Amino acid sequence: MKSRNSTQISEFILLGFSEDPELQPLIFGLFLSMYLVTVLGNLLIILATISDSNLHTPMYFFLSNLSFVDICFTSTTIPKMLVNIQTQSKAITYTGCITQMYFFIHFAGLDIFLLTVMAYDRYVAICHPLHYTVIMDHGLCVLLVLMCWTLSFQNSLLQSLMALRLSFCTNVEIPHFFCELNQVVHRACSDTFLNDIVIYFSSLLLAFCTFTGILYSYSKIVSSIRAISSAQGKYKAFSTCVSHLSVVSLFYGTSLGVYLSSAVTPNSCSTATASVMYTVVTPMLNPFIYSLRNKDIKSALRRHLGGQL
Repeated sequence: MKSRNSTQISEFILLGFSEDPELQPLIFGLFLSMYLVTVLGNLLIILATISDSNLHTPMYFFLSNLSFVDICFTSTTIPKMLVNIQTQSKAITYTGCITQMYFFIHFAGLDIFLLTVMAYDRYVAICHPLHYTVIMDHGLCVLLVLMCWTLSFQNSLLQSLMALRLSFCTNVEIPHFFCELNQVVHRACSDTFLNDIVIYFSSLLLAFCTFTGILYSYSKIVSSIRAISSAQGKYKAFSTCVSHLSVVSLFYGTSLGVYLSSAVTPNSCSTATASVMYTVVTPMLNPFIYSLRNKDIKSALRRHLGGQL
C-alpha cells in the first residue's frame, strides 16, 4: 500500500468522444452551441420569473431554481471539455478531477431533488387548491430548496471523500468527457469495494426515494383529475403538469439508459456519448419544454424582450 501511495498520479486523461483530429472542430462547435443555448435559455427563464410579478409563485420559484442548477450542471463539464479540445490536451489535474466530480454529483442530485419538490407542488396545487397558498407559502418553498441543497451537498461530499481515499497508479485514462464517478473509481489501483457499496447504495436510495415521491404525487393528481366532472377542467388541471412530466421523463429516461449501457459496457466510449443526453441535451431542452407550453412565461418574455419572441 505504501508503494501505491508513493506513485499517486497528478492528472487524468479524458479520452472524450473521438481521437480523430478531423472531428474535433465539429465536436467543439456542436458542444459550444448546445452550451450557449442551455445557458441563454435557462437565463431567460430566470429573468422572466424574477422580473415579472405574475410569476412570483411557488411553481416558478422552483422552476427558476431548476434553471439555475441546469446552468451550473452543464458548466461543470462542458467548458473544460471545450478548453481541452481547443488546447489539444486531454489532461485534467487530480484536484480538478475530484472537484469536477464533486460539483457534477452535487448539481445532478439537485436536479433530481428539485424535480421531486416540483411534483409535490403540483400535487398540492391540484389536490388541495383551496389551501395551496397557505401550504406552499414562501417559508416552506425556501425550506424545501434548502433541503434539496443540503441533501445533495451531503451526497456529493460523501462520494468525493470516498474517492479521495483511493490510490491511483498508472491507469489514468478515463473513457469519458468528464470525471464521472464510477469511471474514476474503477481507475484506482487500491481496493474499491467500499466505494462501490457506497455508490450503489446511495444511488439506489436517492433514485428510489425521489421516484417514489414523484409517482405518489402523480397518482394522487390522476385521482383528483379523474374526479373533475368537466372535460375542460380535466384538461386545464393536467396541462399544468405536462411540462414537468416531460422533463421528468426525459431526465430519468436518459439517465437510466446511461446506467444500463454502462453496466453492459462500463469502459466503452459509447457510455460517454449516451451521457450527453442527460448532461447536455436535457438541460438544454428544459427551457423550451417549459416556455413553449407556458403562456405566462411566453408573455413575460415578450414584455421584457420587446415583443420579439
